[in-house]
Amino acid sequence: MDIGQKIKNLRIQKQLTQEELGERTDLSKGYISQLERNLSSPSMETFFSILEVLGVTPKQFFDEKEQIQQVIYTDNEHTIYFDDEKGYGVRWLVSDSNEKEMEPIILSFEGQGEYKLFEPSMSDTFAYVLEGEACVEIGNDQYIAKAGESIYYQALKQHQIKNLSKNKCSLLLVATNSYL
Repeated sequence: MDIGQKIKNLRIQKQLTQEELGERTDLSKGYISQLERNLSSPSMETFFSILEVLGVTPKQFFDEKEQIQQVIYTDNEHTIYFDDEKGYGVRWLVSDSNEKEMEPIILSFEGQGEYKLFEPSMSDTFAYVLEGEACVEIGNDQYIAKAGESIYYQALKQHQIKNLSKNKCSLLLVATNSYL
C-alpha cells in the first residue's frame, strides 16, 4: 500500500492544499510533501491527526477496497421532512448532500402547497416533474411545468416552487450548493 499516495488522494478529495493540511495539523507544507512522496514516515500521533483532518478512520484508510466515498444511498438513509402548514414534503436522497456540490431531493406537494421562498444565489436548479404541475416563480415571472417536463434555472432572483392546483404534485429537484 502506498500510504503517501493515499494521503495525497484524500487531501485532494477534501480540496485541501498541502499548506492547508499542514496548518490544520500543525505540520509544515514541506513535511506534508515528504509524506506524500514517501520520503518520511509520520509518528502514530501525527498520522492520526492527519486522518482526522481528512475525515477518515484508520480502518477506512487501510481498507483494501479503498471505498472511502459513499456511492450508493439506500432508501432507509433518506431524510424526510413534511411541513403540514405549507403542504410540502422533502425527501433528501443523499444523506450528506449539504457537504456536496449538488443536493438532490424529491419535493412533493399537497394541493396548493408551497415550498419556502429562497433569496438570490449563484445556485443552479434542475427539476423534473414526476406528477401533477409545478409552478416556479423567479422574480416576478411565473412558469408552469407539467409531469414529464423539466425545469432549469439560475437562482439569480428570489425564487419559489409552488403547486397552484388542488391535485398532488411531485418533482425530482437537484440544486447546486453554490451561494453568493
